[in-house]
Amino acid sequence: MSASDNPFAPNSASGEYGAQTVGLAEERQAPAAPRPDGLLGGPLAGGDLIKDTTTANFQADVIAESRNQPVLVDFWAPWCGPCKQLTPKLEDAVRKAGGKVKLVKMNIDDHPSIPGQMGVQSIPAVIAFHNGQPVDGFMGAVPDSQLQEFIGKLAGAAGGAQEEALKQALEAAGTAREAGDTNRAAQIYSMVLDQMPENAAAYAGLAGMLFDAGQADDARAMVEQAPEAVARSPELASVQARIDLAEKVADIGDPAALEKRLADNPKDHDAKFDLAQIRNATGEHEAAAELLLEIMRDDREWRDDGARKELLMFFEAWGPADPATAHARRKLSSMLFR
Repeated sequence: MSASDNPFAPNSASGEYGAQTVGLAEERQAPAAPRPDGLLGGPLAGGDLIKDTTTANFQADVIAESRNQPVLVDFWAPWCGPCKQLTPKLEDAVRKAGGKVKLVKMNIDDHPSIPGQMGVQSIPAVIAFHNGQPVDGFMGAVPDSQLQEFIGKLAGAAGGAQEEALKQALEAAGTAREAGDTNRAAQIYSMVLDQMPENAAAYAGLAGMLFDAGQADDARAMVEQAPEAVARSPELASVQARIDLAEKVADIGDPAALEKRLADNPKDHDAKFDLAQIRNATGEHEAAAELLLEIMRDDREWRDDGARKELLMFFEAWGPADPATAHARRKLSSMLFR
């Protein structure tokens, strides 16, 4: 899928991502209220769900907007009896589709050029546009069942495209983040949240980037003010765990002094525990896990099984995809279930 087709892509003409990681916290501390449809490309993507259009606005209201989701164009006239029967049914069906399609109405008496160019010879006429092109349509006041089937088919096709666009956008943000392109990653996450305020992956991704950039207070503010659906997500729980662990580490002290204590007394579990948290904070995940596993091998009851509990917190913070999580989890399992 090209950048111009992806609703989350950057400005394809310039290729620029203007948003900065620093400063985004101010925009996100009060997350946008969830939209009534919560769908990509619905009302979130460009205006009202149902609207009237003109010849001058047809390009924006129909052609451009159909790149976000299908747009139905209802060609009608005030004197048309069947139009008066069909239009309310169309409006009701579009509302029930929850933003997966939009409806644009055009009075052919006031704006005859567009229907003339499209060969509309009788009304009511409904033509569906998707990705800038007419893709389907019908004429006359069709039965309710046929109307529902028509809209359902369009909505289903659009839903698959929207899910793929979201998947590609999140993958692009992750790739940019791993490559150190924080501006690009932040912009993509922000664009996703503009359309889907309750997307946990994008919300946690942006909060995690703030934390990585040293803006722990801003990251915590995002976590605390997350929408309810996001607050319960494992993605945000991982960010929360990272913040909590970092705050613990701030009070621990000098790692060199802890290493000296361990050299003098290899069974100094307090020193091992504190050093494990420092290793975790500096990204040395496997070393951090091994220190806690050493405590468990020597004394499972230490601090009321504190080493295992801390290791589980590490797993949550690192996420299941981190190699250190999988490696340490295998060691932990063999220790617990041997």
